[in-house]
Amino acid sequence: MNIIIYGAEWCAFCHMAMRYLDEKKIGYTYIDVDEKPEYAVEAVTKSGQRGIPVIDIDGKIIIGFDRPAIDEAIKTAHPTA
Repeated sequence: MNIIIYGAEWCAFCHMAMRYLDEKKIGYTYIDVDEKPEYAVEAVTKSGQRGIPVIDIDGKIIIGFDRPAIDEAIKTAHPTA
């Protein structure tokens, strides 16, 4: 399972999403779009929006910190997670 969180240090919802995955002991890659603006473009391209966090779980795009959507995408991507 490949999870990418596009976020920023100032974004409370980004930190909540990371903390949620940390508590579930699920690994992810965090990309700070303020430090790497080219990834901000990638996040907008994937999501069609400028908001963060953008969470990519094996190609399933979730905008914002949406626990039920995150859980469903994880269950779909990795049924034993």
